[in-house]
Amino acid sequence: MCAHEHDSCGKPQCCCCPSGHEMSRRSFLGGVGGTALGSFAMTGLTWTALGADEAGAAPCPDRKPIVVKPVFTYGTYKHRDQTSWRPWGGIETQKDADAEMARIRGELAKLAETADFPMKLLPLSGLKSKVELDKIGDLDSADAVIIYAAAAGDDIFDAIAAKGKDIIFFVRHKSGPVYLWYEIVSPRYLRAHTDHQAKAKVTCKDVVVDSQDEILVRLRALCGLKNTIGAKIVALGGPSGWAHPEAPDLARERWKLDIHTLSYDELGKLIASARKDSKAMARAKEKTEDYLKQPGITLECKKESVQNAYVMDDIFRRVMARVGARALTLNNCMGTIMKVSDTTGCMNLTWLNDDGFVAFCESDFVVIASGILMNGISGKPPFLNDPTYPHDGVITLAHCTAPRRMNGKDLEPARIMTHFESDYGAAPKVEFRKGQKVTVVDPDFAEQCWLGLTGTVADVPFLPICRSQFDLKVDGCCEKLAEKMRGFHWMVVYGDYLREIGYALSKTKMKWETLA
Repeated sequence: MCAHEHDSCGKPQCCCCPSGHEMSRRSFLGGVGGTALGSFAMTGLTWTALGADEAGAAPCPDRKPIVVKPVFTYGTYKHRDQTSWRPWGGIETQKDADAEMARIRGELAKLAETADFPMKLLPLSGLKSKVELDKIGDLDSADAVIIYAAAAGDDIFDAIAAKGKDIIFFVRHKSGPVYLWYEIVSPRYLRAHTDHQAKAKVTCKDVVVDSQDEILVRLRALCGLKNTIGAKIVALGGPSGWAHPEAPDLARERWKLDIHTLSYDELGKLIASARKDSKAMARAKEKTEDYLKQPGITLECKKESVQNAYVMDDIFRRVMARVGARALTLNNCMGTIMKVSDTTGCMNLTWLNDDGFVAFCESDFVVIASGILMNGISGKPPFLNDPTYPHDGVITLAHCTAPRRMNGKDLEPARIMTHFESDYGAAPKVEFRKGQKVTVVDPDFAEQCWLGLTGTVADVPFLPICRSQFDLKVDGCCEKLAEKMRGFHWMVVYGDYLREIGYALSKTKMKWETLA
């Protein structure tokens, strides 16, 4: 099949069908291109300006760390006759408080060692009153505050929340001396002596009892959110939305995505210049040979298609470095890019994802934010795919590009074939790991409510569909999944991150639903 493009009058014209009258799967279903309001057009770039003399572009920037400020709120009390002189809780004296702060520091040190995401921990501060809050000089630099709420007043909590910080409440039941706020965090603070949620930014989802793992879940989610909101992304051929031209603008509104557009005309000029550069061509040839020698790789297409993709790879990485972007997406990847590059873009996306970037085909801003968020949370590359129809407990997911380093460390085997629908270029058939637990996010077109589910890779077939494919054994009812499906494209990562995604979305205007 082929992708249909449009002339300047907006009339559809076929870019690769022999008859000019056949309609592709994506065209039939309504693929629409467009430019988001506020996108930045990258023009006038030259191969020389991109550092053609350098051996390679800069590596992928690391995820930004979540900066965490721990605060211990407490009180000290003295015995008074014939009256209540202490609240609930196991901390009464300064000695008790000092011992508790030592315990917290030890737990925080273990958190830092355990975290599989970038995190910067600020020193623990102890507070007995709101007045002391003003003396904490590093609070403003924090993204999130863990309040170890042993005692003290809720005015401290409100003052921290007023600074716009994400708050995680930690209270003890059995992990140490019991805390006062284990009793009253819901009725007194979250509900403010009412029967409904009273705080705008702090909810029951932000309360952790005893568990260090639960703290990690929330910090991991907030790290993902920090790396999603305002993320820079290069949109080659312009931003788009699968059947929804408003998708890029919704992504900018919801996620503040910083979209930088590089036209195919500009890319064509860069490719032409790179092909005249003997060093660039030598690099592409050497990288091709090295890649094809990797264990688990078999070549089933023309070697030139892989080499041509490496020419583009050199350009893509330099363009991303130019704007400081970790993400890239390709529009019109079923037609236009083939004429410009004499290959397909499938391998480019695989290579970028395997090296820590976040890269997607089809420039579908209906789902791109979900992929960036999943990467920000997990540190693993997401697989953008086409879902099919759920039945008998399974659903097939497929696309002609997929990361090989799906677990963030190891490269899965892959057959390098042609892109299926064009039978042209180079595309990976990644052999996903059978039995692997995965998380799925199914974003809606309206950017209002995402659906999440988990499942297991049940089989890796070789159907005449997009090359990278697997059958997902769904955790839950397939009939319910069929009823709840929304949007089109799905995102998949190895591992179970439903709780982190749900917590991250609770900090946004997005709603979250999981398959029961």
